[in-house]
Amino acid sequence: MLFNYEAITNTGEKKTGSVDAKSKDLAITAIQNRGYIVSSIKENNAQKKKLNISFFGRKSIPMKDIVIMSRQMSTLFESQVAALKAFNLLAENTQNENLARILDEVAEDIKGGVYISQALAKHKEAFSDFYVNMVKSGEESGKLTQSFSYLADYLDRQYQLTSKTKNALIYPGFVIGVFIIVMTMMFTFIIPKLAIIIKESGMAIPFFTKIIMSVSDLFVKYGIFLLIVIIVLIMYIIHFSRSASGKMYFDRLKITFPIFRNIYTKLYLSRISDNMDTMLSSSIPIVRAIELTSAVVENRIFENILKDIAESVKGGSSLSDAFSKHQEIPSIMAGMIRVGEETGSLGNILKTLGRFYNREVNEAVDTMVSLIEPVMIIMLGLGVGVLLSSILMPIYNIAGGVS
Repeated sequence: MLFNYEAITNTGEKKTGSVDAKSKDLAITAIQNRGYIVSSIKENNAQKKKLNISFFGRKSIPMKDIVIMSRQMSTLFESQVAALKAFNLLAENTQNENLARILDEVAEDIKGGVYISQALAKHKEAFSDFYVNMVKSGEESGKLTQSFSYLADYLDRQYQLTSKTKNALIYPGFVIGVFIIVMTMMFTFIIPKLAIIIKESGMAIPFFTKIIMSVSDLFVKYGIFLLIVIIVLIMYIIHFSRSASGKMYFDRLKITFPIFRNIYTKLYLSRISDNMDTMLSSSIPIVRAIELTSAVVENRIFENILKDIAESVKGGSSLSDAFSKHQEIPSIMAGMIRVGEETGSLGNILKTLGRFYNREVNEAVDTMVSLIEPVMIIMLGLGVGVLLSSILMPIYNIAGGVS
């Protein structure tokens, strides 16, 4: 909850502001930790109403902004800038208003004596559990600068990889969407007019032409109903995709559907390897590293696999044996992890695996993009060709008969 307060400093200066806390007592304690004497405090009802009426909840911060912030934070710490001043500087200079607000609140918490990791943990829309635990590890080991550097490098790699994968899917989606719109307009407006000419000619109508004309009649007579059905279907798919079973279904579809299976599977394997390497480099225990990786892998199939692996490792199983139990994990990955365990270089092996699968994803995306364009041109050309020939050939025959 957000509380507005009025307070007095040790020098008699009046201060006003807001503090985020679970209760009024905790809010008062947080304000007093800043060296203030609380004169009044009350819950921010406007903020409460705003959060209650928001359908989507708090707006998440784009990954790109978090990458830039982490890189800047690492640079400031390397320059021996104090944590409080570093967060204040970033809050003043960031372009994202939501992120600036969050950094201001983090700075206020740090000023009140709260650890950086605890301050960041309050803002789930910006900082994941993985991020918070990396910072916490840096605080405990005295390597906070290095932790932010690791985070910036890791998030940058994941951002570039995820962006490239998503962008590769935008082009075919756009082309298919335009094709559907054009075909709908032709079936609705153009073909009906040409069909009248063909019917009035009294000539025998070819079989494919009859099919095209029937589809056109369907669009003209029942187009509004088809549109309603499509809208309802889309709404159902969106609703289903947000349910637990729907999320599980689509996550499984990503790693089983032939066209996307190769890309998504390697993307998740890259994320797992890179994530675990980053955390082990920051001295986070192996079981905790696996658990945190399961929370950020963003695929429920692999999330469940990692949770099972964590339980197996807790029970005394080696990491390689736990990985090898699951058919979704390639044998080469389990084998290399075994080598890392036997040689004491698990971190280097995971780093190598991360780079390998990262490169594999890039190559798979490039291959798919290079193949999509000619395949789609051929398919769209055949579709348009069949459609036009089915209608224009009878028109041509009519014109020939008239002459």
